[in-house]
Amino acid sequence: MKLYTQKYIPELHKSLTTPMAEIEGFPVRPGLFDVHGAMMLPVGVNFTVHTHYGTSCTLLLFHRNDAVPYARLPFPDAYKIGDVYSMIVFGLDIEEFEYAYQIDGPHDPENGHIFDPDAVLLDPYARSVAGPRIWGDKKSGSYHARVVRDVFDWGAMPQSSRTMSDLIIYELHVRGFTFHPSSNVKHRGTFSGLKEKIPYLKELGINAVELMPIFEFDETMNSREVNGNILLDYWGYNTVGFFAPNTNYISNDEYNQEGTELKELIKDFHDNGIEVILDVVFNHTAEGNDKGPTFCFKGFDNKVYYMLTPDGNYYNFSGCGNTLNCNNPIVRLLILECLRYWAVSYRIDGFRFDLASILGRHEDGSPLNNPPLLELLATDPVLRNVKLIAEAWDAGGLYQVGKFPASKRWAEWNGRYRDCLRAFLKGDCWHSWDAAWSISGSGDLYGGFYSEHNNNYAGYNSCVNFLTCHDGFTLYDLYSYNEKHNEANGWNNTDGSDDNRSWNCGMEGDTSDPDVLSLRFRMIRNACAILMCSRGTPMFLAGDEFGNSQSGNNNAYCQDNEISWLNWDLLEKNRDLFEFFKFMIRYRQNHPVIRKKLPNAVCGMDPIRSHDVNAEITELPENTRTFGISFAGYDTVQGKDDLVYIALNTHWENVRITVPSLKHRKAWYLTVNTWGDEQNRYFYPEEDEVRIEHEFIMRPRSVAVFTGREIRI
Repeated sequence: MKLYTQKYIPELHKSLTTPMAEIEGFPVRPGLFDVHGAMMLPVGVNFTVHTHYGTSCTLLLFHRNDAVPYARLPFPDAYKIGDVYSMIVFGLDIEEFEYAYQIDGPHDPENGHIFDPDAVLLDPYARSVAGPRIWGDKKSGSYHARVVRDVFDWGAMPQSSRTMSDLIIYELHVRGFTFHPSSNVKHRGTFSGLKEKIPYLKELGINAVELMPIFEFDETMNSREVNGNILLDYWGYNTVGFFAPNTNYISNDEYNQEGTELKELIKDFHDNGIEVILDVVFNHTAEGNDKGPTFCFKGFDNKVYYMLTPDGNYYNFSGCGNTLNCNNPIVRLLILECLRYWAVSYRIDGFRFDLASILGRHEDGSPLNNPPLLELLATDPVLRNVKLIAEAWDAGGLYQVGKFPASKRWAEWNGRYRDCLRAFLKGDCWHSWDAAWSISGSGDLYGGFYSEHNNNYAGYNSCVNFLTCHDGFTLYDLYSYNEKHNEANGWNNTDGSDDNRSWNCGMEGDTSDPDVLSLRFRMIRNACAILMCSRGTPMFLAGDEFGNSQSGNNNAYCQDNEISWLNWDLLEKNRDLFEFFKFMIRYRQNHPVIRKKLPNAVCGMDPIRSHDVNAEITELPENTRTFGISFAGYDTVQGKDDLVYIALNTHWENVRITVPSLKHRKAWYLTVNTWGDEQNRYFYPEEDEVRIEHEFIMRPRSVAVFTGREIRI
């Protein structure tokens, strides 16, 4: 705060420390109108808030954890400029109070106005949301905010310079990652518990974590009981406070320093070469529809913050009751300031936007050709090097994969990659052409144009490839269940997607049949090998690397129990699978030709090419079950050609293939074979690789990866 106030000339600084009036016994004066939220000053606290249609504003002060305010301070008219109210209250100790607001204004629901002068409202810019920190305890009363003291020193930590295509993203849920007793961490289910697992993540080899929502949310808001079990809002996609970290993920009380534990986690991630991406939800809020609570935006400016029909009802493109009015200028500013805050104060490396197509809708719900919000975020100087990743669809039917607005700056979750590779890998041969395109970098969706900005083919930086994520089957369940099994959610198995493109390998669910289990783990290895050898940015779900299961539940949003928690006992049980993931991650990192276009290879191979069973034929037959993809380029760092050939056989029979011919005393060596050998090896270090002269027998439902090297004598 000292740095901020020192910017002012001495006379202005003196005026800010001098009360001008008294309200309810508190000395006050007009505040800093251009600083949103509540900010600690040497002499007290500055409170700034705005409402467009509201007619008056009152500041409420509460003793810690009290439901009834001990002071009500109406903002005088002289403390308002435009729509902004600002007031410095002198003598406040931030450790002794919480605060909220009340806004009066018209109550005209048909025109979108639902002001209630008695409603207690959370500051939209609250840096900390007060309340109980015991997970699962029902919140009572209204939401209050705390003033945060930011004393964290980041030092001279540089911003990451990795491009999207160099990332390997690992999606995880902060609580579920370590809450199972088998995690063996001291602070289970918290930021500190996750910090304890950084050595594991380094061993695995990933270089980016994507954290499911960590903004403040109320897990008890829609709690219910099903068959004696309490179901909560476990995933956290109903945001309460956009600027505040979830206090339930903090292992110790951090009164007025909320965020310190999270910042320590992020700094440790960065010190270990791991970027942090946040899953953010700007498509709706926890206030829901007309039957939902009023605790923030509804009370400040319902008509401004939400998309409303002409008769004042809520558009529901989010599937959660309301839709944030993202392209209203006031909402755009809120979102921009929020992302800037997380990028600067928490040093976040990227954001994944849930149901991001909503961010491109007009106030009437129609899609915009050039959405102002997306352009604003794409060109903002503070966010210049921050990754922006869109889930390029929404619950209203808008599907924009491959054509998300501002795609030259934004990356996308590649939903087509997920769908066609899931289908092809289980044997749906009619997806072969889409599968080949997807492995090659989805050039038909994103192009391959050269970008001087990132010294890379921009199309490859637009594509996040994934087969699994939080929403859907785990990778183990993808090959253990033909149908979803969501009965525990209490909706008679009607929730969750029915389009899973899964295969149970001959038996639904748990089994001890060795043949079925062998096939399942081979299918998992196939999926991992293809994901890590596909151009684009790979992402996979935490626990996939050791066969974590959700017992067939493909929509575990409400399951705060062993359905969702990672069972770390499986790490030792399925150690071979974990080692395979480690190898494939390292292989991808060691071969830049998979990630990006390199200068042309000396041996003359094309940069990317698809191959039939006879590798010299580069046009794929329709509905083929077996094909190959080659990547070739000159690695200037290593000073040699980088050559990779991936072959897939989704047939249930052996298939004899040939490998592409190589010149200049180079040959192909078998590096990965998901079928395995007589010693149950599925990958080989360079010194153990076997040279492939010309032909290779692809075993049923298997993937092989060959590396082009100088011929060893």
